[in-house]
Amino acid sequence: MRLIDLSSPIDASFHEPDPVRHEILTPRQGAVHMSEEMREHFGIAFDPDELPGGEFLSLDRITLTTHTGTHVDAPSHYGSATSYGDGVPRDIDQMPLEWFFNPAVVLDLTDAGTGAVGPAALEKELARIGYTPRPLDIVLLHTGAERHLGTKRYFTDFAGLDGPATRMLLDLGVRVIGTDAFSLDAPFADIIERYRATGDRSVLWPAHFLGREREYCQLERLANLGALPAPHGFRVACFPVRITGGGAGWTRAVALVDE
Repeated sequence: MRLIDLSSPIDASFHEPDPVRHEILTPRQGAVHMSEEMREHFGIAFDPDELPGGEFLSLDRITLTTHTGTHVDAPSHYGSATSYGDGVPRDIDQMPLEWFFNPAVVLDLTDAGTGAVGPAALEKELARIGYTPRPLDIVLLHTGAERHLGTKRYFTDFAGLDGPATRMLLDLGVRVIGTDAFSLDAPFADIIERYRATGDRSVLWPAHFLGREREYCQLERLANLGALPAPHGFRVACFPVRITGGGAGWTRAVALVDE
């Protein structure tokens, strides 16, 4: 079995709408900090130089959103109420693990350009690869957005799904839809431009807002989809971090390819 990492990194040097702050406490600083903590909280005097090499342990402090790096959006991210179930959307820690380890299929949308992709483009690609997603299959969209990772263009130049295309996949029983782009919807500027031109509210973040009437998860900001050896015949594991009450959770998405 070959493992292919499908995750983009969390990197404080990348351009982000919400910048990442990454502070590193070095092993030497950790020793000094530990000595101070022991004196303050336990009344124990301890010289950090007594430690081997004068070092203790490093520590990372990171400030970021749950939508930084590769992550899974929970139904509660899409709105405060649903038209299904008991009307209360589930948080990321409540989602069934069975959704996040399944056969997967990758659809090539690298020629789509910036904007919203409709059902016709998905149907054409599925016909080309000769595959129809089955219930609980994970569908991955290879838009090529990864080439702009770390830059402002990553948030402005990519293809997303429109409402009918998203509904088409959900009607097939798909519960996790992934993309290598910043969002499963089209870029903000593209959405607002089409809304102002038409006054049609259905163009406003349709992939996300559909989650208010159909329960599913988005797997965003993937990477390395071009390294997959075939459009299907592999599995994906993308278990989200269990953040209580969270609208999303980071994941180390991995493809498992049998050889």
